[in-house]
Amino acid sequence: MTDIHPAPSLQLLFPCDPFNKRLADQAYGEEYDAARAAGFACSLFSFEDFEAGQFKAQPALSAGVTVLYRGWMLAPDGYARLHQAIAGRDCAMLTSPAQYRHCHYLPEWYALCEEFTPETVIVARDADFAAAVEGRNWPAYFVKDYVKSLTTQRGSVAATPQEIAEVVGLIERYRGAVEGGVCIRKFEQLQADSEERYFVLRGQAFGRDGMVPALVHALAHRIDSPFFSVDVVASSEGILRLIELGDGQVSDRKQWPVGRFMAMLDSKPA
Repeated sequence: MTDIHPAPSLQLLFPCDPFNKRLADQAYGEEYDAARAAGFACSLFSFEDFEAGQFKAQPALSAGVTVLYRGWMLAPDGYARLHQAIAGRDCAMLTSPAQYRHCHYLPEWYALCEEFTPETVIVARDADFAAAVEGRNWPAYFVKDYVKSLTTQRGSVAATPQEIAEVVGLIERYRGAVEGGVCIRKFEQLQADSEERYFVLRGQAFGRDGMVPALVHALAHRIDSPFFSVDVVASSEGILRLIELGDGQVSDRKQWPVGRFMAMLDSKPA
């Protein structure tokens, strides 16, 4: 692994194993070990205790540090509670609750990125979905809530406006609720296996192989967040399309080598 010398004021916060609070959750174990080996200050906390209203970091967060959370996805109100708990330890999170929501919910960023991403109609859960897309004549309809799509074998594509309600109902069934509202997106033909995840940290765009397309550089200047992920896919014509933004703290590394990810976290602003 490349030698990394992180700024001492940055402290990473990971969820611990539910059954052993001295260990990182298995899903974040590799990243936690790599961060410590690279010299980052790291703390663990019980996600289950936090959801029950208690927050305790081990080792305790050092007063005055900037905290970067790397853990499970939170609804905006849950993230606001975490932000408040950390502020109570005389620390500040890198990302504010408003910035978290800005990248976490599609309607928050859509207007800034319309030319790069599929056309989208945003409606309430109880809307008349067929009426909302009447006259658009899209080839099909990709359906999701503000955060996620349907990941079962059925998938999130509705062939007709009448099928949109079916997909929404299945999202509610399998995920427990529709978060925020419903996003109906124009279906576009995309190249299989072309999806790539990039990250933007403090205004700088990063790729796992060092290459970053112009689209991602453009978004780095448009989106008000210190740390977010950008997912792009090539269209059938070879044009890069923005599929999703996400808060960087709760975004998986996907194909990123852990060492490359740590080097990015240590990067200094340009």
